[in-house]
Amino acid sequence: MKNMRENRRSHILAIPYPVQGHISPMLQFCRRLDSKGVKASLAITNHIFNTLNPKSDGHVHLLTISDGFDDGGFSEAESIAAYLASLEATGSHALGDIIEQYAGTDNPITCVVYDSFFPWCLNVAKKYGILGASFFTQTCGVNYVYYLAHHGKLSMPVSSPLIDIPGLPPLEIGDLPSFVGSPESYPDYVELVLKQNSNLDQTDFVLVNTVYELEDKVIDAMAKECPLLTIGPTVPSIYVDNRISYDREYGLSLYHHDPTTTNWLSTKPPRSVVYVSFGSMANLSNEQMEELAWGLKQSDCHFLWVVRASEEGKLPKGFANEVAAKGLIVRWSPQLEVLSSEVIGCFFTHCGWNSTLEALAMGVPMIGMPQWTDQPMHAKLVEAVWRVGVRVNVNKEGLVRREEIAGRIIEVMEGEKRKEFIDNAQMWKGLVKTAMSQDGSSDRNIDEFVSKISSSMK
Repeated sequence: MKNMRENRRSHILAIPYPVQGHISPMLQFCRRLDSKGVKASLAITNHIFNTLNPKSDGHVHLLTISDGFDDGGFSEAESIAAYLASLEATGSHALGDIIEQYAGTDNPITCVVYDSFFPWCLNVAKKYGILGASFFTQTCGVNYVYYLAHHGKLSMPVSSPLIDIPGLPPLEIGDLPSFVGSPESYPDYVELVLKQNSNLDQTDFVLVNTVYELEDKVIDAMAKECPLLTIGPTVPSIYVDNRISYDREYGLSLYHHDPTTTNWLSTKPPRSVVYVSFGSMANLSNEQMEELAWGLKQSDCHFLWVVRASEEGKLPKGFANEVAAKGLIVRWSPQLEVLSSEVIGCFFTHCGWNSTLEALAMGVPMIGMPQWTDQPMHAKLVEAVWRVGVRVNVNKEGLVRREEIAGRIIEVMEGEKRKEFIDNAQMWKGLVKTAMSQDGSSDRNIDEFVSKISSSMK
């Protein structure tokens, strides 16, 4: 118990980028630190706090921080650049105020764990003489591509269609994160992801939400230039090591699932359902939505499809009723609960990292249909490295046709590689669980982080 009491003197303040895919991993990391005796506080924007009106779970203390748009959040800003500029200017002052608020208490802040999108947080932490830890929510492979691009070390091919990056399989332009492969399309986001590396050599810790065993080669390559600690998967403990009794769901969800989902799944045979979800931000064209709909129907498999309210108008007229015997369409779902169900046969996904990591942790084969940002590389890893599924082919018009969708579903659900996909998925599930269990690779790294921030207090 001595170590627990010493660790309690440590206090980390975590600051996530204000979207669901960044808040959830950071909250889970805070819970993991709390389980190891560290006091953990999570700062979310005033707008998100007021929207959710969250209640404390008694373990992670919730604080608020201003992004300059307290009433409407991001939607109030005139542009991405304007929002990011406001968040840095206003957030820097707000972070300083929080640090000063705790300075005279029994639990002064020991370390600021900040989203890698916020390198300015490190400047504030150093101003007050406390530790800073950059928290990367994406795969190490994606982080390494951005790192090399930032430092001018990413060589695009001239005579060959393939790009060679240490620790990764040979990549085509279409496998790269879209911010690097097509930088002209996303100038503000390119600046955001590259600036993650602007002062990385000055931070005290680089934390990555991944599992060493999933990316050992590229982690070893990046670690030679930038020491890092893999601390994933940041999913509720009940789904991996089950060592944190209260950690059974993400919490702080910006969405609410349809309660009919669980009842519908309970009526289906094992491994018979295709789960389809494109996350909280994907925006499919009307034509692509129609192709996906008819592709699902053509596959003749049971399917559970998450279609956000903002996307429902893109569905073919009367489609939900037409496929009611085989499919269920909901606005949101308890994704971890769904993926852990024995009736799920595969996950048709955009390959966002949280979703991909959840599927790996649950042992579910995947069909990747990436849209943008880091998703193309994750789809490449799913197919070529982890070998737990396939990636759909896009035609010259930039569409994935219904025949391709149906064919890929049948390939993963019924094809000759079906057993290989299931066996590999189960293997990775075991390795992910071991990593977070006592003395596993992620568990050891978290212990190292806790030990170092604790010793800094002495």
